[in-house]
Amino acid sequence: MLVWDGWQRYQHPEQQIQQSVTTNKELLKPQSALPADSGQAALSGTGPATIAQQSVQQTTGKTIHVKTDILEAEISTIGGDINRLALLKHPDSLDKNKPLVLFNRGKGTHNYFAQSGLIGTGLPNHNSLFVSEQDQYELSGNAEQVQVRLEAEGDSKLKVTKVITFHKGSYLIDIAYELENVGQQTAKVSSYFQLVRDSVAPEGSLRFLPTYTGAAIYTDKEKLKKVQFSDIDKGKTEYPKQSHDGWVGILQHYFVAAWLPKEKTNREFFTHKLDGDLYSVGMVLPSLVIDPGQKARVDSTLYAGPTEANLDKIAPGLGLTVDYGWLTIIAVPLFWVMSLFNDWTHNWGVAIILLTILIKLLFFPLSAASYRSMAKMRVVAPKLEKIKQQYADDREQLNRAMMELYKTEKINPLGGCLPVLIQIPVFIALYWSILSSVEMRNAPFFGWITDLSAADPYYILPLIMGTSMIIQTRLNPKPPDPMQAKVMQIMPIVFSVMFFFFPAGLVLYSIVNNLLSIGQQWYITRAAETESKGVVTKR
Repeated sequence: MLVWDGWQRYQHPEQQIQQSVTTNKELLKPQSALPADSGQAALSGTGPATIAQQSVQQTTGKTIHVKTDILEAEISTIGGDINRLALLKHPDSLDKNKPLVLFNRGKGTHNYFAQSGLIGTGLPNHNSLFVSEQDQYELSGNAEQVQVRLEAEGDSKLKVTKVITFHKGSYLIDIAYELENVGQQTAKVSSYFQLVRDSVAPEGSLRFLPTYTGAAIYTDKEKLKKVQFSDIDKGKTEYPKQSHDGWVGILQHYFVAAWLPKEKTNREFFTHKLDGDLYSVGMVLPSLVIDPGQKARVDSTLYAGPTEANLDKIAPGLGLTVDYGWLTIIAVPLFWVMSLFNDWTHNWGVAIILLTILIKLLFFPLSAASYRSMAKMRVVAPKLEKIKQQYADDREQLNRAMMELYKTEKINPLGGCLPVLIQIPVFIALYWSILSSVEMRNAPFFGWITDLSAADPYYILPLIMGTSMIIQTRLNPKPPDPMQAKVMQIMPIVFSVMFFFFPAGLVLYSIVNNLLSIGQQWYITRAAETESKGVVTKR
């Protein structure tokens, strides 16, 4: 009951009422996904500005190709949007010969891309046209970074250059706007950074396993707040509207994209439902005042890559994108130990086996007490059957006789359950640490198991797991209720079918745990039966 209650609270968190620091206007226009200037401008004392309604609408633009050692990107000259981003070190879920494409944009494709722009009359936004010096960029030789410079076209009081910098061996992409006031009057400008995505779950998502796909907003005060696309659709979102720290992002199984402002300045978060099946999440940074002849720079960083536990080194709270569920406090140390075993064995499958053995050893006394109690129940099963037959028509007398037997034989009928219940949170935490760790993705074990995060293609492991459950069920005492006995017989079949679609790493953990339990239970049951026979012989 406790586990079920915790699971329900995790899947359907209660809506927490939060008060916004200021009253905000609508941040996005559905037709163009263009943030309107909001109360954030007031934070800098500059007052509101307006969006140029006649912003350039281009149907086509050039595509700039960028390649580093771990990323391959396509940038549009319309707004400087990152419309495609392939992670070269991570194979595609369906075709291992291709890299995983995180960002992609276009008709008939999975839509997910990154945008940014400036807010102010005549200033370039993600609908504006930019020009670049070249169409191809590649990180080569000993270079540590490659930089794409985009000059904004059009007549404006500000000369704007959008600079996109890729780094060697990094999933961080720096986005900056270099601003120069070439006019005769003071200019006020603020900036926005947003991610746009449809609600489609990633390809290759495992069935029966609830993994989150949606927006997320983090602040030091409120911590990580998940904002589901369905809540954005209904206008029932609850998250901090403003903060002096934090980031916004979109999560999916194993991967995250997040905007990480470099400066600790006030920022305003927003989410919005756009045309079609598109949703945006982003932030607006405070307005800057640029005097004539002066220069300024607006910076932010985009992280687009795998969810890893060490992401907190990049930005506070980014490591929380590894979703270990409501048992994070247990799952984190379990994964740390499993990582140590992997460093030693260089095989995540072997690491799972060693961790399962270690946990089994730690819980050996509890498991032994549980199996000892079940063994005693198995021994007295014939006596219980006689009592049931003797008092078949008297329920009250039957219960009294059974309790008397338990007292005489010194058996606690709940002794087999309580030790198991204590272990359940640990095994659920281990389950989530395996399910949520990107390190398991495409990690081979041996033979036909080439990806511990994917289902066994030949269903061999689930069949072994089902067989082990059947053996374990036969070692348990037969339930006194016939209906319960039938359910226990069916359970191994049901679980085997379910595990057909589970990651191989989770099935491997279940097999090892079952085999160790069978060995321990068989030994304790045999010892209990021998002891019982010895007592009978002496009598």
